[in-house]
Amino acid sequence: MSYYLGVDAGGTKTHALISDAEGRIVGKGMAGGGNHQNGRESARRNLDAAVTEALRQAGIERAQLARSCFGLAGADRQADFDILHPLLGSIGFTERYDVVCDTIIGLRAGTSRPYGVSVICGTGVNCAGVSPTGDTYQCGGFSYMYGDFGGGGGLNVEAFRTVIRSWDGREGPTKLTPLLLQLLGYPTVEAMFHDYLDRSLGVPTDAARLLFRAAAEGDEAAIRILTHQGEELALSVKAVIERLGMQKLPFDVVLAGSLLTRGDHGWISGPIAAMLREAAPRASLVKLDVEPVVGALWSALEADRIDITPDMYARMRQHREFDEIAIPNLSRKEDMDHD
Repeated sequence: MSYYLGVDAGGTKTHALISDAEGRIVGKGMAGGGNHQNGRESARRNLDAAVTEALRQAGIERAQLARSCFGLAGADRQADFDILHPLLGSIGFTERYDVVCDTIIGLRAGTSRPYGVSVICGTGVNCAGVSPTGDTYQCGGFSYMYGDFGGGGGLNVEAFRTVIRSWDGREGPTKLTPLLLQLLGYPTVEAMFHDYLDRSLGVPTDAARLLFRAAAEGDEAAIRILTHQGEELALSVKAVIERLGMQKLPFDVVLAGSLLTRGDHGWISGPIAAMLREAAPRASLVKLDVEPVVGALWSALEADRIDITPDMYARMRQHREFDEIAIPNLSRKEDMDHD
């Protein structure tokens, strides 16, 4: 019997999923971040751990995998692939596998068309598209210095600095203040300010989620930040659409990443939808409703020339058993004290 592996690895989590040729899920694995740009050894270790657990649950060996697909954050340029192929080889993958950027598996998981656009807002941001002729274009995914804004690894700082600016008088009161103090374990903003400066601490990524809580309570500062995130992502989507010449076509723009699929209530997606009405009126905005790893698994099956039937689509779309990977060690002041 043939088995197939799909892997999705981002900045904070790695998911692995194994099915048989009929699309029946037989194994899954989870681990921490698998983006090599955040540390090659930790990425290698987490990729290996997630795949090993999925194989263990399936009761098979790596050699029994007919095809595998790795959708990896950080798989952006040839320089990345030159690192990733040896890295995957070190955990037992030397043939019958493909490596693509995580935007591509998000797109595959979210649309039934062979073309479209995927935009990710998770730990980082990224946007990529595939045209009807198979041309691809990626816009973003390389950090703030190279044009990006936000994601959990940027919005966390926006939340922190907004609280500081409110405290020092550069902005008005914000509901982010008590939320951040509670998250980090400080009695006052002044105490947090000095401790962060004295110890050169970094803001934990999960501070970004406070923006959604504050926005839901009508906080103007939080809404402004999330809206700006949406405007920036809209510019990326528009750039991809125009580069691929898809302005007049019907296609899906798939929203992926936890900040778009789990936290947003239109603050981020609203500006993207508004842009589409003008730039690509036949396009549809689709929120990814399955884990992106499903797109990797479908890609692995298709690489072995297996057509995914409606029953297989339905079966795998019902697979929602992954728990979110928690961000370790930096959520509270007492955790920081031990770093």
